[in-house]
Amino acid sequence: MVNSTTISYFILNAYSDIKLLKYLLFMIIMFFYILIVCSNVLLIVVICMNRSLHEPMYMFLCSLFANELYGSTGFFPSLMIQILSDSHTVSKYFCLLQIFCVYSYAGVEFFNLAIMCYDRYLSICYPLQYNTRMTFNKVAILIAIAWLSPLFMVVGTTSLSASLQLCGNTINKVYCDNYSIVKLACFDTSVNNVYGLLVSLTSVIITLILILYTYIRILKVCFSGSKQTRQKAVSTCTPHLAALLNFSFGCVFEVSQSRFNMSSVPGVFSIFLSVYHLTCQPLLNPLLYGLKMTKIRNICKSLFYREG
Repeated sequence: MVNSTTISYFILNAYSDIKLLKYLLFMIIMFFYILIVCSNVLLIVVICMNRSLHEPMYMFLCSLFANELYGSTGFFPSLMIQILSDSHTVSKYFCLLQIFCVYSYAGVEFFNLAIMCYDRYLSICYPLQYNTRMTFNKVAILIAIAWLSPLFMVVGTTSLSASLQLCGNTINKVYCDNYSIVKLACFDTSVNNVYGLLVSLTSVIITLILILYTYIRILKVCFSGSKQTRQKAVSTCTPHLAALLNFSFGCVFEVSQSRFNMSSVPGVFSIFLSVYHLTCQPLLNPLLYGLKMTKIRNICKSLFYREG
């Protein structure tokens, strides 16, 4: 065993399965990262520069796109460096920083999706009172809550992991995750487990319950409302629902891959499952909202197909 006082770095052991494909994978991942950055930055700029998009729904979208940039930047550059590296080691402090980025990204994503669902609920169920209920100050407060709450919760997670005495330094993944470090602990980790459960309940379960409740209310209004109400619900809720399901399934894949024995699953497929929520969501959201939301789509078209 490695003495706990000597551990200053971790070994990311999952890269042994991709050595023969490292240059091809590097090019593919770099292409995806550039695409993610360009698409999210484009939509943020479009929303910020067009006064017609200075509405609560688009402000929440801007927050969502900013989070995609935050999460992908906390993951992709490190992944590309490790793919090209011969020794897949990462310092303890950088590992903890990546854990903070990845976990806070996931928390902000769920909070953002919950707030967007609440916004659609007010817009569809209370259309005449929407402007008085969803004021600029309320939008700012909700966005602040969506960011600050997960950030503070994840500070606790990483602080508890940083204080653990470890008896190993090998992580069987392509990036640092908190559960892998907790498994390396020499002593009891009950405090970490209880705190992790409380954070999961707060950032995931409660937000999903809120989302489920608002969708039930939206469906109730749609079935009893006019055709125009149903069309409005479908056009604005479809991309949100697709984004929510995609990210939720991605997180389920990651948790399953971490908690259960996946030795029977091919190595490359296991790696794909573990990074699905970090790679697909940042690309899917700008595609979903850029193509589905009529105002954003029309402005983007005018930028690329402007007549001379």
